[in-house]
Amino acid sequence: MGSELMPAAAGDVFGVVNLDGRIFMRPLSCPFTAVREQIARLKARTNVIIVVMHAEATSEKKALGWYLDGEVSAVLGTHTHVQTADDEILPGGTAYISDAGMTGPFDSVIGIQKETIIRKFLNQLPAKFDVAKGDIRLQGVVLDIDGQSGRARAIERISVPLHP
Repeated sequence: MGSELMPAAAGDVFGVVNLDGRIFMRPLSCPFTAVREQIARLKARTNVIIVVMHAEATSEKKALGWYLDGEVSAVLGTHTHVQTADDEILPGGTAYISDAGMTGPFDSVIGIQKETIIRKFLNQLPAKFDVAKGDIRLQGVVLDIDGQSGRARAIERISVPLHP
């Protein structure tokens, strides 16, 4: 877990907090309690705070979204490499999505050559994961955030094919 102030337009800054989830992941300190200190530190400089939660379980990410609703500008989930269709603005003004998606090859299994992953599922033996090629896409979200209040006005999923 960590946080950083990032430069924005017109000399402004915005805060980013990066958290790891605990469900189906390695043991960690509770991200729900740990995030409070990071938010307080960033709030001294900006009202625009984006929390990125790298976690396996959608339920853990969704719970964090509700937990921080109205306190941060956005809670964006990552890790599964599959963009979810649950983007929304929560009642307190926090933008939320369970997984922002993947930037990489989509003719694959979450970015890895299909044949390698299928073979691994069939024989349960360790395998070298080689990145797939082709059908490269950029996925993520575009946020519209009020710089004064820090409340999100809009969240929009993007999935853009990239051609060499």
